[in-house]
Amino acid sequence: MHAFDDQVIADMTGGGVDRSLECTGSIQAMISAFECVHDGWGVAVLVGVPNKDDEFKTHPMNLLNERTLKGTFFGNYKPRTDLPRVVEQYMNKELDLQLEKFITHSVPFSEINKAFDYMLKGDSLRCIIRMED
Repeated sequence: MHAFDDQVIADMTGGGVDRSLECTGSIQAMISAFECVHDGWGVAVLVGVPNKDDEFKTHPMNLLNERTLKGTFFGNYKPRTDLPRVVEQYMNKELDLQLEKFITHSVPFSEINKAFDYMLKGDSLRCIIRMED
């Protein structure tokens, strides 16, 4: 069962949406985000991280009809060069972010595998890994 009825979306939008963005990690939401874009020019971008055992299944005609499927980790940030600059801006209070509300877990480095387990199970939004125990 899909997260929403793709035909309803197609009817409401005259054939499908131009762009869709999936951020939940739900495989059904990912499939629906792709299947609801317009034939010929629709673009679906997948951001959420699915369960490691999930499979993305759709009819091949969805690709042959020139829909585009894209995915991204970190919003195309380059962690080595971009992340230190963002951290510096945050620490200098140059960014008006309330990051703390997005942190769901905190684990010491010695328990880093717990952080991966939280992520893979979909139990964590953001997990802080503390370098000191």
